[in-house]
Amino acid sequence: MEARQLFYTVEEFEQYADAPENRDRLLELIDGEIVEKVPTQKHGMCAGNIYGFFWNHIRETRAGRVVMEVRYRTPQDKRNSRIPDISFTSGNAPPVERGSVPQMPEIAIEVKSPDDSLKEMRAKARYYLANGTKLVWLVEPQKRFVEVYTLDDEQVLFEGEMLDGGEVLPGFQMPVSAIFEDTAAE
Repeated sequence: MEARQLFYTVEEFEQYADAPENRDRLLELIDGEIVEKVPTQKHGMCAGNIYGFFWNHIRETRAGRVVMEVRYRTPQDKRNSRIPDISFTSGNAPPVERGSVPQMPEIAIEVKSPDDSLKEMRAKARYYLANGTKLVWLVEPQKRFVEVYTLDDEQVLFEGEMLDGGEVLPGFQMPVSAIFEDTAAE
């Protein structure tokens, strides 16, 4: 199925994304436009490091679920279906087996790829927060920092500082430096 029209609704987008030739692609719907995510190895390594810390914490605490590259939408928004690199949801609702999760995650984490701009990433953070996400991390692998956003606060953390789960995931901590482990060019 070829993308022909300029703007899509979530329903049209999900039909397009579910087509056999598109199932293995990381497609998002951003303001009605289909956008493909093309992560790099360094991006994947940073995301994997973050996922590992979350997974270990959640395995011990049973606080919820952490996943990578899952599509989310809100029922009232017909022009957006987003894929955070890593996301956390509390509770034990049955997993969605097809299509987008019909709500935003409580924590959304985006790792900057070379094709991303911080301006675009910050717009994503605003979107997540405006639609129910409580904590957003924007990770910048080249300059090795993390921007942390909540509805009422934002901060930038660097290596040597500690990230946490805030009120969303109490007790969770991760050194910023752990995100960038083994990602430096030799």
